[in-house]
Amino acid sequence: MAKELHLSKKKIRWFKGLAMLTPIVLMIIFECVLRLVGYGHDTNLFIRYPDDPSYWVINKYASEPYFSDTANATRGNIEIFKVKKAANTVRLFVLGESTTAGYPYGHNGSFHRWLQYRLMHNYPGIHFEIINVSLTAINSYTVLDFGKQILDYQPDGVLIYTGHNEYYGALGTCSTSHIANNRMVVKLVIGLRHFRTVQLIENIYRHIKNNQTPSIDKRENLMKRMAASQEIRYGSTEYYSGINQFKTNMDELCGLLQHQAIPVFLSTLVSNEKDQAPFISSLRSANAADNYKKANILYASGNYRLARQQFVKAKELDMLRFRAPEAINDIIESFAIKYKNVHIVDAKKTFEQHSPHQILGYETLLEHVHPNLYGYALLSDAFYQSIEKANLIKGYAQRQMSFQELILKMPVTRVDSLYGVYTIMMLKSGWPFNDPIPASFKRGNTTEEQLAGSLSVNRISWAGAMDQLFRCSMRSNDKKTALKAVEAVLLESPQNITYKIYAARLNFDLNNFNDAEFYFKMAYDQEQSFENVQNMYLMYLKTDQPEKSLPYVEQALRLRPQDVNLPGMKSIVKNITDLKSKLKSSPGNPELMNKIGLDYHIIAVEDVARKYGTTY
Repeated sequence: MAKELHLSKKKIRWFKGLAMLTPIVLMIIFECVLRLVGYGHDTNLFIRYPDDPSYWVINKYASEPYFSDTANATRGNIEIFKVKKAANTVRLFVLGESTTAGYPYGHNGSFHRWLQYRLMHNYPGIHFEIINVSLTAINSYTVLDFGKQILDYQPDGVLIYTGHNEYYGALGTCSTSHIANNRMVVKLVIGLRHFRTVQLIENIYRHIKNNQTPSIDKRENLMKRMAASQEIRYGSTEYYSGINQFKTNMDELCGLLQHQAIPVFLSTLVSNEKDQAPFISSLRSANAADNYKKANILYASGNYRLARQQFVKAKELDMLRFRAPEAINDIIESFAIKYKNVHIVDAKKTFEQHSPHQILGYETLLEHVHPNLYGYALLSDAFYQSIEKANLIKGYAQRQMSFQELILKMPVTRVDSLYGVYTIMMLKSGWPFNDPIPASFKRGNTTEEQLAGSLSVNRISWAGAMDQLFRCSMRSNDKKTALKAVEAVLLESPQNITYKIYAARLNFDLNNFNDAEFYFKMAYDQEQSFENVQNMYLMYLKTDQPEKSLPYVEQALRLRPQDVNLPGMKSIVKNITDLKSKLKSSPGNPELMNKIGLDYHIIAVEDVARKYGTTY
């Protein structure tokens, strides 16, 4: 009897165990079935690039776990990077929200592209991969989660600009995608949303909900769709919840990156103090509107120090919190003290130094938080100086492109600039700005205006706009604009060797010989084909540098030993090199000059032949 009872207890334990395991097993099977039939989305940060699986690219569905309604989910830039990290590569990841993504310009308007352009010209011997995984309308929850995922992709550094969206960004404390005030619950939900089973449940729930209540009106801008509580008083529980959310998430991320010995470049935030009136002001005394009015009076009277204090106070008291509180910058600065791998990028100080009376306004910003093109250049400079100070790049800078030179040469076209103007104009016509587009506004009929207009209403892609700009510029022989367009797409698609060759040839035609050499060398380093070797030796011959040309002529001969012209070319180039050496000892010697010119004429380099007085 005791034995039977003992067996019964064992069976009961087995049954209990099976009862507990069965739902789990069924869920695993169900999850596998959903994946096999292709239901739902892979939400990992990176996937293989469909056009070339040897590259990674950001997953267009990576943002979905952070938005309660996927209709609001935003997508990142298409910026590919090698699966197998090449030698002599510096790989930097960029984390943040809309400003970090370069809104409203995108593409080469973003600060990371300005940084890329400057670094690649200053360090031509190093390959830079600067991958921007920033998204519009997200906050520190997404930044933290993306930051965890990039650890698997060999980062040499992480660049972060975030903090404005803690209230109204995805999972923000006062946003329409808010889940809970408990951080553990929020992180659990984020984790669960990666599973297809949970995606199915949420889709069913949204379908039922949309049948009962009106669906999202996409005619409303994203700012309005994401803002739930539009009045957050200074010092309230909601006010501090946003600050604490930022502090906790960023503290975890900085600690994680320090544990992995990855340098972090964390930027202070900028916002429009002078030229953006408070959106919503309290009816109490000492409110945002009153302080803003006092600030303008003080500014007009020339009392700029007190005016600045009042402008900042007005921003702090603004109850519609699209601009980060000053406390966020205090937290950012504290991380540099707490973590030895965190380097502060003082963007705010940089902007103040380039603003009248150190008060931020339309000189550097478009509206409340997004920089104009000059502002994005300044933001890139702040990151560049911090990176240089930290000695992140272990290599020799062959040149130092100044900030002024960067402003002049950066390939941001007039199409990009106008597109930004049109986009902001449309944004500000809606809530919370409610600034109508002037009835007198007319777009204009230039090529740039037409392309920017089409781009702003999604009638053409950015790549298509750049292609049309290039073709129109070449037809009108405007090679400077054509060069801007080529360099622009080159930054967008650095793996495309054709753009490097076009950029080199256009620079050569414009007598920018140093830049021509830079791009020809980039193409050569990427692929040592006969054509690229030939471009190198011809470029050096046409700039009267036979000594630099000779190694490439010899390489060309090794690549094509059957070419009957190359042995003679090698002999003549060597002869020119020897003659030029003798000419140094006998400057202006007519006999030597004539021989050099004749040799250049024989190899059909007529411009240089004429330089030595040889004409035929």
